[in-house]
Amino acid sequence: MTKKIGLIAGSGQFPIIFSRKAKQKGFLVYAAAYLNEADQALKDDVEAIEWMNLGQIKRLISFFKKNSITEAVMLGAIQKTRMFSDVRPDIKAISLVARMKNTHDDGLLSAFAGLLEHEGIMIRSSTFLLPDLVAEEGCWTKRRPTRAEKADIEIGWHIAKEIGRLDVGQCVVVCGGSVLAVEAIDGTDPTIRRGGKLGNGEAVIVKVCKPNQDTRFDMPAVGIQTIKTMNESGIKTLAVEAQKAVVFDKEEMVNLADMFGISIIAISL
Repeated sequence: MTKKIGLIAGSGQFPIIFSRKAKQKGFLVYAAAYLNEADQALKDDVEAIEWMNLGQIKRLISFFKKNSITEAVMLGAIQKTRMFSDVRPDIKAISLVARMKNTHDDGLLSAFAGLLEHEGIMIRSSTFLLPDLVAEEGCWTKRRPTRAEKADIEIGWHIAKEIGRLDVGQCVVVCGGSVLAVEAIDGTDPTIRRGGKLGNGEAVIVKVCKPNQDTRFDMPAVGIQTIKTMNESGIKTLAVEAQKAVVFDKEEMVNLADMFGISIIAISL
């Protein structure tokens, strides 16, 4: 019997990487792809694709049910600033949000997943076909963090966990024991740039999983672009949480970091 999997696709390479791996493992992928977010190239790696606006939950459910989808994954980023300017909620979306006390990331995604599961569509972990993307503990680069950087990483870890607990963000920039930038709705790259302007080349970035994070979606992710932004911002150290972060193009990422003299470390505290 042919295996089918649904894909709710945002931006970035994750949806395409997943679709190709799923195809290799014998799955037919049916993608509900968000306009102005998902890559148009995704259509080449899936069995069928339905393009839709943010908030069109009824259309998404109908597409999956029409294709007998009972399991799905949620992959790729959504520009959070678009949630206030480029969303077209249907009755199901309005009803979902109306029942919530707030629309923080975790609460909104969990409520959305719960609604889909009520409709008979189970949400699987984003890495269930790609365990090799999960960050392995250790220092990946030739350059290791200095003693001062390690001290800042420890401070950053606790601050990042706290803002994660409050569902604010997953990333902080720290220098000399002071927090220079905290991730909010603008995302990781702008946070790195803001922190880099204040760090005089001595800041560190710490990116962790939220304490109550549902790892089926919204796991912290890093890749080549992270290193490019760090280099442009004069930041030389990146710490991520081992086993709880997704790493794209790791070999190329590490090679680029080595070329720029950047340290990457995955830790558990």
